Parts: sequence; structure tokens; C-alpha cells
Amino acid sequence: MKRNTKGFTLIELLIVVVIIGILAAIAIPKFAATKEKAYLATVKTDLRNLATAEEGYASNNAGGYFSHTYTASSDSTNGFAPSAGVTIDATAAPAPANGWSATGSHSSAAGHQCAIFVGTAPVSPAVNEGAPACN
Repeated sequence: MKRNTKGFTLIELLIVVVIIGILAAIAIPKFAATKEKAYLATVKTDLRNLATAEEGYASNNAGGYFSHTYTASSDSTNGFAPSAGVTIDATAAPAPANGWSATGSHSSAAGHQCAIFVGTAPVSPAVNEGAPACN
């Protein structure tokens, strides 16, 4: 009698399943970290958009060349609206100082916060004026 040798053995199939399992165990944590980076990038983008809206508002409502009026508002007062899942809290520097600061976070990136400041209102973790930074 001739033996049928077509197909795979059970051992060969188990080895393939184990290899796929190992690859999945390596890839899934990397994917989760990538998603968190994307959420933080969304917050940074929103902070940059807020900075643009604040400067536009200040140039339209300026009392003089160096007298800027900032809304320090994250609502639609200055034409800005944050992305879905992003929370932005803005604060104006007390008079007579010019400036504002804002912090932002994403609901899916718990424990991380981003910040930006302009003028005389520094806020942590932002280090450079006008450049958002995250912790």
C-alpha cells in the first residue's frame, strides 16, 4: 500500500502556531507604545494650534506693538477647538506681564501631560518658549 504524504504533520502545525504566538507577544507591546506616542503627538499638535490661535487673537486685539492681549482660553473664543479626547487648560499671565501657558492631556494617554508657554508664563514640562513638550 502506498502512503499519502500530502499535507502537514501535527508537529509542523504546532511549531508554526508557537512561532506566530512568539511574534505576537513581541509585537503587541510595541504597538501599544506606538499608540501612546500618537496620542501625545495629537496633544502637541493641539497645543501648537492653540499657540497659532492665541497669536492671531493677540495681533487682532493688540493695544500697541508690544502690548498683546491673549485670551488664554481653550474654547472657541480665539478660533481654537481641541481634538477628540484632548483636554487643554490655558492660563493667562497676570497683568502687567504678557504671556500665557497651557497644559494638555489625552484621555487615552493617562499619566502623561504636555505643556506650552509664550511670554512670561512658563509651565512644566515646557522648557523652550513656544515649543510644546511632554513628560
